[in-house]
Amino acid sequence: MTKHVTFKPYEITVEVPDGENLLRAALQAGVHINASCGGEGVCGKCRVLLESGDLQSSRSGLLSDEEWDLGYRQACQSFVAGDVVIRIPPESLLDRRALTRRRGGIGLRSSPIDLEALKSQGLYNPAFQKKFVELPPPSLADNACDLARLEQGLSRRHGLDNLAHDVFMLRKLARVMREDNFRVTATLDFAQRRSRKPRVVDLEPGDATQEHYALAIDIGTTTVWVQLLDLAQGKVIGHAADYNSQMSYGDDVITRIVFSQKEQGLQKLQRSVAATINQVMHRVLKQHQLPVTKISHITLAANTTMTHLFYGIDPKYIRLSPYTPAACHTPPVRARDLGLEVPDHVFIYSVSSVSSYVGGDIVSGVLASGIYKDPKLTLFIDIGTNGEIVIGNQQWLACAACSAGPAFEGGGIKFGMRATAGAIEEVSINPQTYEPMLLTIDMVKPKGICGSGLINILASMMEADIISPNGKFREDLNTPRIRVGDEGREYVLAMAPDTQSGQDITLSEADIDNLMRAKGAMFAGYVTLLENVGLKLEDLEQVILAGAFGNFINIDNAIAIGLLPDLPREDYQFVGNASLQGASLLAFSRELLEEERRVADMMTNFELSETPGFMDQYIAALFLPHTKMEYFPSVSERLKSLKG
Repeated sequence: MTKHVTFKPYEITVEVPDGENLLRAALQAGVHINASCGGEGVCGKCRVLLESGDLQSSRSGLLSDEEWDLGYRQACQSFVAGDVVIRIPPESLLDRRALTRRRGGIGLRSSPIDLEALKSQGLYNPAFQKKFVELPPPSLADNACDLARLEQGLSRRHGLDNLAHDVFMLRKLARVMREDNFRVTATLDFAQRRSRKPRVVDLEPGDATQEHYALAIDIGTTTVWVQLLDLAQGKVIGHAADYNSQMSYGDDVITRIVFSQKEQGLQKLQRSVAATINQVMHRVLKQHQLPVTKISHITLAANTTMTHLFYGIDPKYIRLSPYTPAACHTPPVRARDLGLEVPDHVFIYSVSSVSSYVGGDIVSGVLASGIYKDPKLTLFIDIGTNGEIVIGNQQWLACAACSAGPAFEGGGIKFGMRATAGAIEEVSINPQTYEPMLLTIDMVKPKGICGSGLINILASMMEADIISPNGKFREDLNTPRIRVGDEGREYVLAMAPDTQSGQDITLSEADIDNLMRAKGAMFAGYVTLLENVGLKLEDLEQVILAGAFGNFINIDNAIAIGLLPDLPREDYQFVGNASLQGASLLAFSRELLEEERRVADMMTNFELSETPGFMDQYIAALFLPHTKMEYFPSVSERLKSLKG
């Protein structure tokens, strides 16, 4: 017997078997519900509101009596026992507009190897190229095979000899040759590292040399970006992004690795991310009125786990000591074999990884930022669930990953959320009244706190002197904003009548502790990596922040809480989505496509958990901003001046 589940506000109804798990029903309907723990029932993020119908739900301590009475249930602990109507709460609603919002104020640093630089340096040389030839039609006097005729034409017109050929091209060769009286455009792949033979992968009738496009893809744990590239004109012409639908199986890479070990788990994760890529790809192609048949190839960057999951490679040992991925370099793969809705001739070239937690996204960012050929000693940071760090210059590169946890993406924080409409991102606290001034994304009622907002709140609390350096609220303040909650003492940022959920939005000492652990892991990573190569923080000449989250960090506030080194602010630069930039540049330059593996191989990886001194540095960093105030001279001076 089947039942109907309706999800509001989407008004999507799905038919499911009696007794089906509600979280699985949402997956079947394509409806996102936050499920940080992958359905294990321990995070409490997947709560939904039962508006009508019959659900069999297990009572959990993660829901208060008041929430239960209002109809809130954990989706992963609920089973459909009748037709039901479910309302998805605001914190689970995804708003893809937030993915493409731009940073105000500080501009992005241009990549040193942007397209114009590629052209001026003679490096603009796409690995896939189109060549037009006019061939003499066959006759009784000249009845050589069509392939030989094509090879002769490419040799005479373009000097291309000793070619290889794709079997899918051969299957349509005879038909295409005759569609425009033997006037054809061949697409050639010059990127084959082993054979070095140019390979004819596609054939089109007529002169199609000006219709030559590629896609660059960045698969993030949270988001998927697709960029549309015009190889004929040498420019980026469009991009689009969406949330990685794998989020329904868990927020972080560890949860997804665990899910991949379940029956059909790896296949589900692979199909899920492929479906997201297809959706984003078709959206950007439609925006520019281009058929997918005009795509020649795809370049891709992703962290090590996302790469494994996309290629359908078992990621099990990434999370088990000694943390070994199955592969750091993947060969070119026909995109259709991975579920992408593109022509048969389209291959995917993916950026190499370095280790289990320093992946192709970071290698791609190093390429895009140009630090691998910059004489300046550079700290490159991509802050996320696994904060990645690269230190070095043109002579050497050292890298490491910090298990910062999901705090900077809202995970592990009671009212944490992703950076979408309604997320609190700017906060100022009056040091006399302790009343807050809040700004949210899109200037609407608050529904939670995003990662950059958490940093700004903590810094504002420090400046207003309402928390101690150990992250505990002062007990001598006369304000109703500080109270004892379910998880200890907390600060009320927004009262229930002023929020979208009708609940008070608070930040507790437990939340602050999670933030301090996350920022402590990052800072300990910088210091430990520098110490292991015989350097100090003051030796750094520039800091590059990459990634969507880094793009919205308030530098002063991040330094104030001890997340970033206290260096001159002019030494900081933003590069935005460096992973996507790097993937795009590889599509425009055969030399860079060949260079990426060399760059990955020159990056020496440190496993911080096994590196001497890391735990000592980590414990020292569990303070605001740090137990060693000499690391933060400008913060120390500012706090002293505020206390007067």
